[in-house]
Amino acid sequence: MSTTARVLVTGAGGQVGVDLLDVLNGTLPPGGDGDFQPDGRPIGADEFDVIGLTHHDLDVGDADAARRAVAATQPDVIVHLAAYTAVDRAEGEAAEAFRVNAGGTAALSDAAREFGAHLIAVSTDYVFDGEKGGAYVEDDDPNPLNVYGASKLAGDRACRAVDTLVRTSWVMGTRGRGVINVICQRARSGETVRFVTDQTGTVTVAADLARALATLVRERPGGVWHVANPPATTWYDVAAFVGATLGRPEGFAQPIVTSELTPAPAASRPRRSDLDSSKWSARWQELPHWHDGVERLVRGLEAAT
Repeated sequence: MSTTARVLVTGAGGQVGVDLLDVLNGTLPPGGDGDFQPDGRPIGADEFDVIGLTHHDLDVGDADAARRAVAATQPDVIVHLAAYTAVDRAEGEAAEAFRVNAGGTAALSDAAREFGAHLIAVSTDYVFDGEKGGAYVEDDDPNPLNVYGASKLAGDRACRAVDTLVRTSWVMGTRGRGVINVICQRARSGETVRFVTDQTGTVTVAADLARALATLVRERPGGVWHVANPPATTWYDVAAFVGATLGRPEGFAQPIVTSELTPAPAASRPRRSDLDSSKWSARWQELPHWHDGVERLVRGLEAAT
């Protein structure tokens, strides 16, 4: 009898989705760390039968379409990455944000129960208001400050206790036009960048998150898990580190505060929403330090230019 697990990945065209497809197929994604094996085992050949659905393949906010996708593919595990992620635009598109983030997650949780699959849903630090004064653990009470966070929290609450809910934050990868790509481009062109010092959080390297998700696909633990690269940092510190990695002089990254952003963001952000991943690291290998992860991303982008 085959032991291959069939895995359905929604949002497979996003930066985490693309990296996860690589990982589950036994390929190291750009910016990945081959030594990071949280469960101590490399991905086996033909261990997973992976079905990746992009936004064009599946609108998860359409509950009937989500059910049909699960019925057609009969997965053992669903990794739900598809989301409405335009934080500022969501302030004016609340219905759409809730349709996708709340309705989509609810539909997939229902379909997982109906067809015997395990759901792994990925959520966000923005379910918290940043007023705790320290890193958030899984049992802390959410209190989102913006529509995006509220829509994701509604999705979280639609999950069953047996589902696995992963909260992560400040996701960075080499694919697409993400924040690391922009900082590197500015560094190469001789420009400077301005980043805020008054928003603290935890970086999550997409390739590392993808490998962590592969562990959860194997283990299917259920419950809530915080997964991010330690320790806490600020956006300014990330930009300054990228500049230093690329040999840019001091002053490449210029510190500002949120109130100085122009135009002012439509959505409020938590001042401190770093995630405590102690629950994760007590069971599996801790994610690498964010310096290590961001340096891998920068080197990977530079090698590709």
